[in-house]
Amino acid sequence: MEKKKVAVPLVCHGHSRPVVDLFYSPVTPDGYFLISASKDGNPMLRNGETGDWIGTFQGHKGAVWSCCLDTNALRAASGSADFSAKVWDALTGDELHSFEHKHIVRACAFSEDTHLLLTGGVEKILRVYDMNRPDAAPRELDKAPGNVRTVAWLHSDQTILSSCSDMGGVRLWDVRTGKIVQTLETKAPVTSAEVSQDSRFITTADGSSVKFWDANHFGLVKSYDMPCTVESASLEPKSGSKFIVGGEDMWVHVFDFFTGEEITCNKGHHGPVHCVRFAPGGESYASGSEDGTIRIWQLSPPNADDNEAVNSNGKPTVGVNEVARKIEGFHIPKEEEQQQQQAEG
Repeated sequence: MEKKKVAVPLVCHGHSRPVVDLFYSPVTPDGYFLISASKDGNPMLRNGETGDWIGTFQGHKGAVWSCCLDTNALRAASGSADFSAKVWDALTGDELHSFEHKHIVRACAFSEDTHLLLTGGVEKILRVYDMNRPDAAPRELDKAPGNVRTVAWLHSDQTILSSCSDMGGVRLWDVRTGKIVQTLETKAPVTSAEVSQDSRFITTADGSSVKFWDANHFGLVKSYDMPCTVESASLEPKSGSKFIVGGEDMWVHVFDFFTGEEITCNKGHHGPVHCVRFAPGGESYASGSEDGTIRIWQLSPPNADDNEAVNSNGKPTVGVNEVARKIEGFHIPKEEEQQQQQAEG
């Protein structure tokens, strides 16, 4: 009888409190990166492929609720319960700017062209900061109807998306006029909203439902009821044929986009899963939990004959040298790299 293969994730320790937000950068010349927000107040940057810790951004004085990287992964931003949003140099970890707010900042997002930073939170105000003139007062859009929970850009930075923590629906704002032009109706508050890599879909999680919306015409494409209350959902970026979900049951579920059938159920977290996101290539995905860990899962446990992809622990054996080359000179000291080569030689 064939033994059923169990997915073995890469487990990333480091946060001392719950992990509440995850964000992958696009693929850059140096590879791709994963940033995490935690209630411990210390956002962390990792190699997106291996999960290896690169650095911690230190300076917030309260829980960090949101984090993001710009398109080139050169700058990071974070929104915090200390009433500030901060922008960081992602290469050095230095704080570049701190934008003071009058209440908790729950969400932040860089524009696709990297020139603007969008923030939202308990003040019920969406603010747009010009990264070329960080000392200038931000632009404020019309007042949001509730406490802002999520924000995102779409339509080449012409439209802003937001959801509220105290009411259902996703609101779409015209950046030019600063006004709401469309609302995508949901019964429960939307706790996660993601614009797909090809900009075709908006993926939302509300209550125990995951919905997929046409990002251009705003019609509802798919809606699936989940087995538990879900907090986050993410669509596989390349084929769009699968999506992942995390929520109260502590499991990370993989579903078929077209049928809604569950494909895989990953167990391992010891607390509710607050955030799930696909890596930019779609080959793996990350989950962040109340238990303080991040887990990076391969999309499907490979077959036994895929020896070059996986070792006996079920962990990917992506060449250390390959990753070291990508980030050589600014993440891995030369001596360490030489030691690695000797160890492998």
